[in-house]
Amino acid sequence: MKRMMAGLGLALLALAMTYPVQAAEEGKKKLVLIAGRKSHGYGQHSFKAGCMLLKKALDENVPGLETVVVLDGWPKDESVFNGAAGICIFSDGGGGHPYNANLSKIDSLAKKGVGLAMMHYAVEVPKGKSGEKFLEWIGGYFEPNWSVNPHWRLKECVLAKNHPLTNGVGSFESQDEWYYHMRFPEKMTGVTPILSAMPPKDTLVRADGKLSRGDGPHSNNQFVREAVLDRKEKQVLAWAMERPDGGRGFGYTGAHSHWNWGIDNNRKLILNSLVWICKMEVPAKGVESKRPTLAELRENMDYPAPDKFDFAQIEKYLAGANTPGGK
Repeated sequence: MKRMMAGLGLALLALAMTYPVQAAEEGKKKLVLIAGRKSHGYGQHSFKAGCMLLKKALDENVPGLETVVVLDGWPKDESVFNGAAGICIFSDGGGGHPYNANLSKIDSLAKKGVGLAMMHYAVEVPKGKSGEKFLEWIGGYFEPNWSVNPHWRLKECVLAKNHPLTNGVGSFESQDEWYYHMRFPEKMTGVTPILSAMPPKDTLVRADGKLSRGDGPHSNNQFVREAVLDRKEKQVLAWAMERPDGGRGFGYTGAHSHWNWGIDNNRKLILNSLVWICKMEVPAKGVESKRPTLAELRENMDYPAPDKFDFAQIEKYLAGANTPGGK
């Protein structure tokens, strides 16, 4: 009997190794959301809280999609990628980007057509091998000493016409750390600007003509000044790419401020993109979702709220941002 049970155990183990566990239910597409480790203070770089909000919205409104959230960066068990149609990473980037040490793994998934999305700091990787891969995978990235990361209020945004990512998305305003002057392929080959805007002049120079921030890897440089101040080029803040391997890529520079998930048009743009990278049809009116309450926005935060944090000001800000013409 023991020999029989042992033999059965070995047979089951062999079967499990032959057929990897599928996290997505049969007939559903699978999206893996990778939330980075704790980062900035309360309400900033809230990777876990942001991913959990997106998961809830997708689970409630996209029945053909199953979402899996991985916490604290690169998954300890890479089998979570088995059967994935798309992967989105929302984490710190630069030299500590979780992908830097795992380029070959992500490259193998991309070559199978897996969609890839990067949000906020996760769009930044070092120039060189990582940067070149980002150009292949999502069509652009934050390149130090070329791109900049000021905080400013997005106004008069320009949305792509006739693209699924902007289905049902209206113009919106938001205060955020909107990176811009991203590194893209020459002539934007294969890349579609999804959200663009003209940054305020004071993100680069003050009224007296002096630099708002000195030149540095993230703060300022002559190339961005020539583009924005001299040539007055609108800057791409979110973009999409359809890759030759059949996969799709998406980059989004906002989401420093967690509270902006409470802005309906901003949230819909991201929900649309996550559905799109999984090669699912984006509804004509976009992915609808219930606006999270302030209490829901406060869930899953990495840090406790500071004493006397002004939540009333957050509610006022979101009320204005969700009112056409509101301030």
